[in-house]
Parts: sequence; C-alpha cells; structure tokens
Amino acid sequence: MLYVTSNELAQACAGHKSGISSTIRKKKRHIITLGNTANAIGYLMEGWLAEFFKRLRYKKGRPSAVSALARKLAVIIWNMLVKNQAYNPPSQYLFLDEKRKMAAVKRIQKQITKFGLTDKDINTLTNRRSMY
Repeated sequence: MLYVTSNELAQACAGHKSGISSTIRKKKRHIITLGNTANAIGYLMEGWLAEFFKRLRYKKGRPSAVSALARKLAVIIWNMLVKNQAYNPPSQYLFLDEKRKMAAVKRIQKQITKFGLTDKDINTLTNRRSMY
C-alpha cells in the first residue's frame, strides 16, 4: 500500500516542503515518483489513464485524482513484476449505460441457456409480438 494521504502526495509532487516530512520524502521515494508520474499523466491529452485522471479530477479534485492514479500505477507495476503479466490496457472505456446493456445481454443469454430455448422458440416469440 502507498500509506500516504492524497494531500501529502500532491504537496510532495508539487515540491512543497511544509506538508510532508523529510523522512517520508527519503523513505518513500517510490511513492513520490508514482505521484509525479500520475501528475504528469494528468497533463496528457489522450490515453485511458489520462481519461481516468480527468474523470476523478472532476469528481474529487486534483489531489485525490493524483493519489488514485498513483495507486493504479502501483497495481499495474505490481502485476507486471510479481505475476509476470504483460501490460494490457483497456481498449475503450465503457460508460455506465453500455455496461448495463452488456450486463443485460449476459443475463438474457444465461436465461436462454437455463430454459433451453432454441432459435425457433425465440423467433416464434418475436413474431407473435410483432403482430400486436
């Protein structure tokens, strides 16, 4: 875990000396590095991490967005090093309505297999509804 608050991380990234002690600055350089990286990603115009940062910045403010993105970067790095997983960024961010549609399709597919419906049964049902 990062063990540092979003305000401390934002102040450390901005170079403020008053908000974060020198021991934290010396012992947790990796945290400050992740924070600086997250802050730099916040200035990018495109990319899924930049979009994630902008959404959080709008909702929660810049310090919380920097902290959340730093944690996300730490998780990505951890998975790459410890689990030997290749970095696989999501191709596209799905909005809430798209997620709901996908969940509904998945739920309907499960119900179709549960009840053992065939294409003929489904066509019969759709043809009956189009008559009314």
